[in-house]
Amino acid sequence: MNPTRLFVLGALAKGGAMYGHQIRRDARVDRAELWSDVRPGSLYGALHRLEDEGLVRAVRTEQAGRLPSRTVYEITDEGRRELGVLQAEAFEEVRFPPDPVDLALATVNGMDEATLRGHLEDRVRELDARLVRLHHLADRRWPDQTPADDLVVEHARLRLRAELEWHALVLDQLGKVGGTR
Repeated sequence: MNPTRLFVLGALAKGGAMYGHQIRRDARVDRAELWSDVRPGSLYGALHRLEDEGLVRAVRTEQAGRLPSRTVYEITDEGRRELGVLQAEAFEEVRFPPDPVDLALATVNGMDEATLRGHLEDRVRELDARLVRLHHLADRRWPDQTPADDLVVEHARLRLRAELEWHALVLDQLGKVGGTR
């Protein structure tokens, strides 16, 4: 399942005909980087590939004043079918990619406990900061935010809380981790 393809097709299905910058702006406004692997910079290439495949089509080119011209795209019937397939794949795919911290923890043999504790505490600070950002995001609604968007943000918050819980467990049991000095 390709999250960028899913995002572009979903944006066009939801918002109607748009040009690339609008799709990219929607990705930023919707904070897509917090809840998906979609990177706004990858959207233009995906849009062109989707056009080559007949999943989106150019409907017109516009130019406002002295700004560069821009092409407006819409999703095709074939694109709507592909969107349905991508959505089904996304719902069926349960993914917990391996976290490099697990490998690092499994190989700490010889690392002194203070250094390991410092690395873990740094991670906790970063996770806490991300959680705070998500809380602020939930407090500041973006345009057209839906109940589904609220659930996506809550999913991200719950995952971060689980990570923080695990880190607290590791820090609590640090003395039992084999190989530390």
